[in-house]
Amino acid sequence: MSKSAPARTADLSLASVPAFWPMAMAAALWEQGAELLVKNLKFVEEDIKIHAELRPKLATPNTVRLDLRTMVLRDYGKPGGIPTLVDAPHAGHTAMIADYHKGQSLIETLLANGIGQVALTDWKAATLDMKDLEIDNYLAEVIVAIDDLGGRVNLVGLCQGGWVAAMIAARFPEKVHSLVLAGAPIDTDAGDGPIKRMVHASPVSFYNELVDLGGGLMKGKFMLQGWKNMHSEERYVQDHVDLYEHIDDPVYIAKQEAFESWYENPIDLPGRWYLQVITQLFKENRLAKGKFVGLGRKLDLRDIKCPVYLLAGADDDITTPEQVLDAAKYLGTPNERIVRKTVPGGHIGLFMGARTLNEHWPVIARWIRAQKQ
Repeated sequence: MSKSAPARTADLSLASVPAFWPMAMAAALWEQGAELLVKNLKFVEEDIKIHAELRPKLATPNTVRLDLRTMVLRDYGKPGGIPTLVDAPHAGHTAMIADYHKGQSLIETLLANGIGQVALTDWKAATLDMKDLEIDNYLAEVIVAIDDLGGRVNLVGLCQGGWVAAMIAARFPEKVHSLVLAGAPIDTDAGDGPIKRMVHASPVSFYNELVDLGGGLMKGKFMLQGWKNMHSEERYVQDHVDLYEHIDDPVYIAKQEAFESWYENPIDLPGRWYLQVITQLFKENRLAKGKFVGLGRKLDLRDIKCPVYLLAGADDDITTPEQVLDAAKYLGTPNERIVRKTVPGGHIGLFMGARTLNEHWPVIARWIRAQKQ
């Protein structure tokens, strides 16, 4: 028997006991060189940090203007003129999507391009006592925010925040000076995106069961799993490959940590609100059809008469361009006062992508400023 046999026997013994697997892995890696071992350990540590330890954090200094049941209203800049209210998505992720990273923030971009005062709806995670809140509860608190800002705003709706913004503009047109709808699913029957297909293919009972599993809430972790499964190879494989390949690049790591702190920390939603959204907006398309009842009145998008800017992502598979741009067909705003713009990239890139923030949002900021005060 060779002298190395006992060592191989020991390795086999280690491999048979789960508690010693990390030691066995380390021993195997050591044989490949200490440098590789260090890189692998750094990767493991960073992967754990990204997926379990980081929490979302807004990038730009702000003050808390209001602390309501459903949201914190955050104030940026200085008062003067008509304020701009950014309605962040309330669809499972935090408002960090609008204030992502220094040098790569929608809020920062608006402020840097002449918008003096910006406010942001920072939606709270739903707790069990909020499980029966409805769309009306959220509309009402947006109205509270607008009134606190002076009663009239330039309203910027991002994704789900876009259909909320459209509802507000239709229900209280005197409160909205101009309206920007970015990646907002207004006509949910338009296009042929995966979310549209999924919603129509799945019975309402499926969504009811998800809410029941959450004890009356739509759990953020359920939605996160669904989003990841839409791009399973990217989220389960490629992300880890990219992290490993860039583990010694501090700039890459900083940006990845910022993104994952947002992406990996979804918020819970009220079950009743979520089921209303699925059935009334996505299955039945009531808003576009003029059949949705908001705050006691049937909403008609033709009551929106203010200037409107429609922004869509060419490769957006969350909200297809048609769902955004087809809104023009339903609005009461004259056609010459509606801007339709499709930009390169996907959904998240509309709000967080460096190229869109550098090339397109400054144009939107100037458009907002150009509307007569």
